[in-house]
Amino acid sequence: MVEGSRFEMLLEESVKLHGHLCPGQVLGVRLAMLGLKLIGIEDPKGKDRKAFMVFVEIDRCATDAIQSVTGCSLGKRSLRWKDYGVMAATFVHLKKGISYRVVAREEARELSKNYFPEIEDKYKRQLEAYKVMPDEELFEVQEVEVEIPECDLPGRPLRRVQCESCGEYVQDCREVEKDGKILCRACAYGGYYRRKDS
Repeated sequence: MVEGSRFEMLLEESVKLHGHLCPGQVLGVRLAMLGLKLIGIEDPKGKDRKAFMVFVEIDRCATDAIQSVTGCSLGKRSLRWKDYGVMAATFVHLKKGISYRVVAREEARELSKNYFPEIEDKYKRQLEAYKVMPDEELFEVQEVEVEIPECDLPGRPLRRVQCESCGEYVQDCREVEKDGKILCRACAYGGYYRRKDS
């Protein structure tokens, strides 16, 4: 079960960040609370903020909730996005070397009927049910190992190099050596954008 007032406070903060209340927000807040508990993080935005990282596997509502609860972000390099399309997140304690992957169970959608059968709208029913369902019905927990290269850890960049083609600077070991040149990834492989002046 959920710690009532703390959960409500975290959900309210998450809604402010995300912009609206939805089942994904409830699920994300619950998932983040469980993940932090599993790795022993008590004060994620305070004294423990540099002790852990979170890997999210989906770019949907729950990710905003996870960011809100944990205080992790892309800009701090403590939140990493892996484009797997799975409602899951992995919580890594950087000092203790323990990691847990928490996956939302698909069957929780159907199980929500057991909690609020009177609510016909499935999204409203899921929203309310996810608030009270036990963690075991909502999530699968896996103890995992995560190897994090030094260049991917939070903190200052280890190096900055200039692309020999476009001249832009590349940080955090993201440069590519190709045909004897140091290049940014866009020059090496083609970018997601195309400059209009070229």
